[in-house]
Order: sequence, then C-alpha cells, then structure tokens
Amino acid sequence: MFDIIGRRYFYFLLSGLIILPGVIALIVWHLRLGIDFTGGSLLELRLQQPMQPAEVRQVFEQHGLPDTSVVTSTDNAGRTTYLIRTRAIDTPKKNEVLDDLRSKAGGVEEDSFQSVGPIVGGETTRKAVLSVVVASLFILGYLTWAFRQVPNPWRYGTCAVIALLHDVLVVLGLWAIFGRVFGLEVDALFVTAVLTIVGFSVHDTIVVFDRIRENVTRFPGETFERIVNFSVNQTLDRSLNTSLTVVFTLTALLLLGGVTIRNFVLVLLIGIISGTYSSIFNASCLLVVWENGELGRLWHRLTGGRAAVPAGA
Repeated sequence: MFDIIGRRYFYFLLSGLIILPGVIALIVWHLRLGIDFTGGSLLELRLQQPMQPAEVRQVFEQHGLPDTSVVTSTDNAGRTTYLIRTRAIDTPKKNEVLDDLRSKAGGVEEDSFQSVGPIVGGETTRKAVLSVVVASLFILGYLTWAFRQVPNPWRYGTCAVIALLHDVLVVLGLWAIFGRVFGLEVDALFVTAVLTIVGFSVHDTIVVFDRIRENVTRFPGETFERIVNFSVNQTLDRSLNTSLTVVFTLTALLLLGGVTIRNFVLVLLIGIISGTYSSIFNASCLLVVWENGELGRLWHRLTGGRAAVPAGA
C-alpha cells in the first residue's frame, strides 16, 4: 500500500510549482481572448492560389480594416486554411473583401464566418465567470449535504471545490502561457471545456471521499490519516483506469481530429490529467491536514507564535 497521505506536503509543493508560473503568466500576460469575448469577425477561408499572410492582411487594410491578423494552417491533404480575425464587419463589407481576394487568388472558398459585437462579448465574459462560480457553489452545497452523516461534512465539499479550483488554475495558467507563445485564444468552447473539467474533477473526488466515509464507519478505532490513505489506495486503480481511457481518447482526437476542435480537446486533456492528480493527491491530503489541525499549527509558525494562546495551554 502506497503511503500517499504521508507525502502530502510534497504533493502540495508540486502543485504549487505547477500553478505558480501560470499565475504569473495570468498576471503579466493575461489570457488571449477570442472574438467571443472581445467582439470582432472571424473568417476561415481557402484560396485557390496561395498567398502570403502579409498579402491577405494588405487586402483587408485596403478596405479600411487595419490590425487584421492572419494565421494559416495546413491539413493532412496539404490544403492551406486562412484564419482571419478583424474588427466586426457586416456581410456586404465581407463580400467586398472576398471579391478583392478572389481577383488576386483566382478563387475563394469560405468555410466559416462569425461576427460578434463588443456588447455581446462583454456579456459572454460575465456569464462565463458567473457559470464557474455558480457551479462551484452548487457543488459545495451538494457535497456538504451528501456527506452530512460524517463529522464536519462541509470540509469535504470545501476540499473538493479547492481541488477543482486547482484544476481551473492549471488550465488558465497554461493557456496564458500558450497564448503568449503559440497564440492560442480563449473562446466559448474553452469555457465549455473548463466546465467539463470541473464536473470530471468533482466526480473523481466524490468517489474517493465516498470510500473515506464508508471506512470511517467500518474502522472506528483507526486514525483518520490511516483511513484516508487506505481509502485512496482502494480507489487508486479505479481512478487511474477511468482517467487513462479518457486520456487515450482525447490524445487520439488531438492528433487525428480536425483543427476546429483541437484547442477544445487540448484543454480537456490538460484538465483531465490535472483533475486526476488533484483528486488523488490534493483533495484527500487537504482533508487530512484540515482534520488534524495542521493548518492552524502552520499558521502559528508563520506568525512566529504571535497568535493568541488559550489560558493554561
């Protein structure tokens, strides 16, 4: 049996080392927001005669659309797709630009076009943040109720929410870095993936916590730390097997799937791996630290013993 709980501070340190660079990236670079949040137009085109991104950008600038970004990608068949982002334009304006491109490239195939106004983008941002907050509060309330038969049931819900926030921070931090290095953006699918990760993380944590609840009743004479460690080991195979099947599927989609869902799959892949780690090595360990009163002793050391000491202690 692995002594997972006994090495809890090592796992906390590892999580901190993973999260810290991402938090710094979020503060310094922020997330690279897509048009779903900032507003603008996004076109996905194929040209009969390939053109350089700078040439395509020049065509848009000639039609009064400066600061247009053009990114190209090539599929397995060797066809080049131009992903063009510019400020919000209407259909007549778009047709003018496409006619100009058609005269230079010989032909233009429009794969997709979407346009979002700045007001709609701001509303999407507020709803995205609100959805994560509301989901966390519902999870906290439900787990507190579900574990009401054990002492301090709200601690189970709080630890589960902290674990899922760990996963969200991992994804957001890495995406801030990827946005800076690779130009990856946050769109509506990103929010969908994050909410999916939240559900998966809590689902895995509940399985571990439910086994802890059973073993607390079954072994009343054992210490809480040993019961939690035994429970985590009991569910370890199940957690890893479930997660690996999802990871294998997502990896296949990432390597062989289309470009349009690649970022969505990558977010899920990162979140599933982080969620498996946090459920096993963070949530249960944090529960033990809390039950043992280690947080109070740690705070006492950090404050240099200045915390109030009860009389007669």
